[in-house]
Amino acid sequence: MDAKSDTPDAKAASIAASQHGVVTRRQLEGAGLGSKAITIRVRKGQLHRLHRGIYAVGHRAPTHHSRWMAAVLACGEGAALSHHSAAALWELLRPIKGPVHVSVPTTSGLKKRRGVHLHRCPSLSDPPSSPPSPAIRGGRGRGITRRHNIPVTTIQRTINDLDGTVPPHLLRRAKRQAELKGIRLERSEGRRLRSDLEEDFLALVHHLPPPEANVKLGRYEVDFLWRDRDVVVEVDSWIYHRGSVAFHEDRVRDLELRSRGFTVLRFSEEQVDEEPERVVADAAAALSR
Repeated sequence: MDAKSDTPDAKAASIAASQHGVVTRRQLEGAGLGSKAITIRVRKGQLHRLHRGIYAVGHRAPTHHSRWMAAVLACGEGAALSHHSAAALWELLRPIKGPVHVSVPTTSGLKKRRGVHLHRCPSLSDPPSSPPSPAIRGGRGRGITRRHNIPVTTIQRTINDLDGTVPPHLLRRAKRQAELKGIRLERSEGRRLRSDLEEDFLALVHHLPPPEANVKLGRYEVDFLWRDRDVVVEVDSWIYHRGSVAFHEDRVRDLELRSRGFTVLRFSEEQVDEEPERVVADAAAALSR
């Protein structure tokens, strides 16, 4: 074996490679680096302190994943990424600036950490009430699993945590993306969560002539059709329509429908949620032509 691969720095780098570039002080010490050696490496810029006892190895600008991992490690055994941060890791919501949300299975004994929004949740240490299944219930306690090696609340627990802590439109968005991942959420009352976006759009245009919904036009199914006006509206969720392939397919579809004489309007879920007046005005203008 190459002697260089067995040095304390090589061991620390190997640990960091499995943890998105971050390590704990205890892990550094376990690799053979004492307090003086750690201090020297911090001064040289080989280690960068992110939290007390948590370091980034060899880089100053951590990714979202390294920030999330560092925050969880800083909060100790049993901690898990949660709330909006967990939703971002699961790709239910976009990452946002600000503190990383972490839940811990305790009510006391842990000091606040700068850059961490701490949630004390004793129920995280409870055993699961039924056999665990991927993403719904994790193996370390109720509602905990791992994604990209980061301890995180399960999708169901994340949705529960978001309820009441984020605006309603973000909760709806997170539920839609969970449904697109094939997750059957508890307390959904059998509703197809993907239809929420369509229902939101229909509520906005309730004063306009009612459209047909989920209509086949040749080989395509469109979200909404005003047949007598030749107007088609598509409402797109972030994850379902992201990526170069989906982007290309959407444009091919729109071009073909336009070549057949249809006016095609496409609204994102952000526009439906955050710019409803503009969405309604655009739809109304198309119907009046």
